[in-house]
Amino acid sequence: MGASLGREAGLHRQRELIDIARGHPPGTTIVLPESALGFWTPTVGRLWQKGLIGTDITVMAGAAIIDQQGYDNVLVTISAEENEVLYRERMPVPGSMWQPWRGWIGDGNDDEGGARAHFFASPVVDVGNAKVAPLVCYELLLVWPVLQSAFHRPDAIVAVGNGWWTAGTSIIDIQQASSEAWARLFDLPLVISFNI
Repeated sequence: MGASLGREAGLHRQRELIDIARGHPPGTTIVLPESALGFWTPTVGRLWQKGLIGTDITVMAGAAIIDQQGYDNVLVTISAEENEVLYRERMPVPGSMWQPWRGWIGDGNDDEGGARAHFFASPVVDVGNAKVAPLVCYELLLVWPVLQSAFHRPDAIVAVGNGWWTAGTSIIDIQQASSEAWARLFDLPLVISFNI
């Protein structure tokens, strides 16, 4: 879906994604890429829940939660019964996303603006009956998030990214190779979902 995935403000794209999810067999867990759902709001959550009624499908997808101090790059889980924020990114890209200095040099209104880093939060999360090690984008290029997750003995690694902007580079290939290497090292199943 390229650059438009997660960037359309209306609900039309959400409905298209729900239709794609509904096309899968009952009991399926579907993983969508980083930022696939765009801005996560109660309205978007309810729309997805309503769309999944009668499917027994769970969706794990990337989104962003925005407030006055900045934003969180998150993974959410959605089913007909509930939706919840499952994971907040531990290490966003320094400079382009994570900008902790903005609070020091800002306009005096405590407006940090960038993505927040939740360094040691949620090294593993529960998805159904499985304990999953979530890794989002830049975390796939670092050692410590994977090691922190591996310490907690996950059942699988879920790696998501948004690489449409990396056209002409090898970033996605490197992230995929890194994910596969970590999965082999720790003998874990790997689920990869990238938007390219």
